[in-house]
Amino acid sequence: MPKKILIIEDNQDLARLVETHLRDLSFQVDLSFDGLAGVAKAESGNYDLIILDLMLPGLDGMEICRRLRRQSDYVPILMLTAKSSEVDRVVGLEIGADDYVTKPFSIPELLARVKAILRRVEELSQGTREEAPAVIEAGELVIDPARRKATLKERPLELTAKEFDLLLHFAGNPGKVYTRSQLLDLVWGYGHDGYEHTVNSHINRLRAKIEKDSAHPDYILTVWGVGYKFAEL
Repeated sequence: MPKKILIIEDNQDLARLVETHLRDLSFQVDLSFDGLAGVAKAESGNYDLIILDLMLPGLDGMEICRRLRRQSDYVPILMLTAKSSEVDRVVGLEIGADDYVTKPFSIPELLARVKAILRRVEELSQGTREEAPAVIEAGELVIDPARRKATLKERPLELTAKEFDLLLHFAGNPGKVYTRSQLLDLVWGYGHDGYEHTVNSHINRLRAKIEKDSAHPDYILTVWGVGYKFAEL
């Protein structure tokens, strides 16, 4: 069955151009040109990916992302925007976007991002079914890969999509050392030359949410000169 993608983008020419290229790759594509109609479609449809513009009439992309992340069912979100500032990018990722593409972008780049996100989600799903236990427990930390939920001391953790993916990779492979480049490939799904700081910032935010003392972590440990590993608890 073809993957189903929803594009929420008020630039109709751009939306239809992206739709055409996605359909050429055998994706099933729905379109919405404003925020209110888009979030209604997103909440009622069973989509494998949502391509979401940031600046939309009716309801902006940030609020749509927040609303979708409050739902129990997880759907990946690729955010499109004309805004290129670091603040907008960080805020988008913080509220739950899986990736971020700044306009103007090339169609091959966008398609690569789409395929990378879908591939990563499928790999995580297969890993959960074939390798990882239904629930991962590490000390007071409990991770449910199928529901994409994590708790600490029985309290729900508010994790972004990337933070959850990082935590799942780490906790599923305790003691294994990952370089920053490996984490970029595993979690972001494609090369990010020069973006190793992205890993550092995400791990810093993840530590702030799960560690008693971020400066002396119990779970995600720094391997100096190499990368990071998850403690063998």
